[in-house]
Amino acid sequence: MLTEYPRPQLERNSYLSLNGTWEYEINKTGDLPSSFSDTLLVPYSLECKINKEKHILQPDEYLFYHKKLDIPDGFIKDKLILHFTAVDQFADVYINSQLVISHEGGFLPFEVDIKPYLQKENHLIVRVRDVTDTSYLSRGKQKLKHGKIWYTPQSGIYLPVWMESVSNDYIKDIHIIPDIDKWKISVLVKTEAKKVILELEKEKIELKPNVYNDIQIKQLKLWSPEDPYLYKIKLRTEHDEVSSYFAMRKFSKEQVDGHYRFFLNNKPYFLKGVLDQGYYKNGLLTPEKDEDYINDILAMKSLGFNTLRKHIKIESLRWYAHCDRLGMLVIQDFVNGGSSYHFPTIAFPLITGIHHKDTHYGKFSRRNKEGRIKARQEFIDTINYLKNVPCICSWTIFNEGWGQFDSKNIYKELIKLDNTRLYDHASGWHDQGVSDYKSLHVYFKKFKMPKERKIKERIVLLSECGGYNLSIPGHESNSNYGYKKMDNPDALIEKYASFINEEIIPAYKQGLSGFIYTQLSDVEDECNGFLTFDREVLKVDKEKIKAINDAIA
Repeated sequence: MLTEYPRPQLERNSYLSLNGTWEYEINKTGDLPSSFSDTLLVPYSLECKINKEKHILQPDEYLFYHKKLDIPDGFIKDKLILHFTAVDQFADVYINSQLVISHEGGFLPFEVDIKPYLQKENHLIVRVRDVTDTSYLSRGKQKLKHGKIWYTPQSGIYLPVWMESVSNDYIKDIHIIPDIDKWKISVLVKTEAKKVILELEKEKIELKPNVYNDIQIKQLKLWSPEDPYLYKIKLRTEHDEVSSYFAMRKFSKEQVDGHYRFFLNNKPYFLKGVLDQGYYKNGLLTPEKDEDYINDILAMKSLGFNTLRKHIKIESLRWYAHCDRLGMLVIQDFVNGGSSYHFPTIAFPLITGIHHKDTHYGKFSRRNKEGRIKARQEFIDTINYLKNVPCICSWTIFNEGWGQFDSKNIYKELIKLDNTRLYDHASGWHDQGVSDYKSLHVYFKKFKMPKERKIKERIVLLSECGGYNLSIPGHESNSNYGYKKMDNPDALIEKYASFINEEIIPAYKQGLSGFIYTQLSDVEDECNGFLTFDREVLKVDKEKIKAINDAIA
């Protein structure tokens, strides 16, 4: 039930998981129910197999969760913080019938101090509404009429719910910025405390709270997928202590041999990646156990990949921590939205190569001004949420024109917030000529390097490709959708080998800096993963695929 501590980079001893069996009810009035008729397992949506696919919540319905809070004696300190990792899409939280917080957005966490609302006996109710793809809000790949590349919509709580009790001087947040060139880190600790102590490699250093403190690193050990070294630290105030970690690594865009390439730690580094959508057969957006995260990462490493593109989804912080620990670079997509996508806008560039200016809001389903404002804020919130994750090397702002708008200005705004990572403003098409990547999706024809005038001093990244589908009897997805059907595992390996040898390796010599193959696993209708949707079968001989990948660079 995913009861492991949900936040590895800010971990304290105070922890109470609320995952497990909750009561639920659905109505159309929005009024708090007086009773609850059924149960489900949290943190899994009521649409997934783990909850027996109870119901697909409709835009005019309200889903109510109920749980009695059993708080151990002596657990409560100055504050009792209730954490929601992700609730899709609108959430109103009640303690003892009092509204304590409302939150909009299905992919980012929120929290509230519930101590002021506690009584002798305490009840938690969460009211959820999910409009899915009937509005301009971010939704990822969920769609009420799902099929092919669009997936079953999920509503409500789908990542861990938990509580911690803290003192008034507790550490609210930290930010650690590594600088490998100057052998230092800059550390920000947000707290009401007057003094903070950092313990690093047996040395205790006093920090000023709420400002950046520069600290020299005496023994520089660089992080990479091949050697993912993490520095372990502790941070203390008078009444609080947290454990955390950081990595010394650097991502940059540099020119070598006349081409701009991705650099890791001041050296050119070729990105060999797969598209990772984070869907699981039984839990959909949610894995059944923490080991599922680990097994996916290790499976792709065993095939010779060093990068995962986390596609149109924000994961639990535990997933990123496993990438940090095991050594896997992450290209992190923002979650896209907008009203019903304009099919010619998102499909024709694949065939015609035509790109539109994304200030034409109507073409990109972005006429709603409020939706554009909220999307901008969600991009900022995503960076702030994941800012400390060492493995994230790049941000993808928009994918294939899904609700794309004003990407030139958005890129300029976001790079002020985080200039330690690279940016892909438009993965696939509708290139506006900015950011660090010339990003391409190529599925139905052979990949060829773009002309220099189109690259415009950027890194060339083939950010989606492949998609070869192979159905495994007994492990099929809902259908056999993909971009080129293979008859058996040997045919899939042969096709992948020819793709790498005839397209990727020649392009690498011409300046290509990486590729993202579609995809890690099958997903519902799509049958184009290296793994089956149930993760029970790896479709290829891992040694053969690894040898093919190892030959690239």
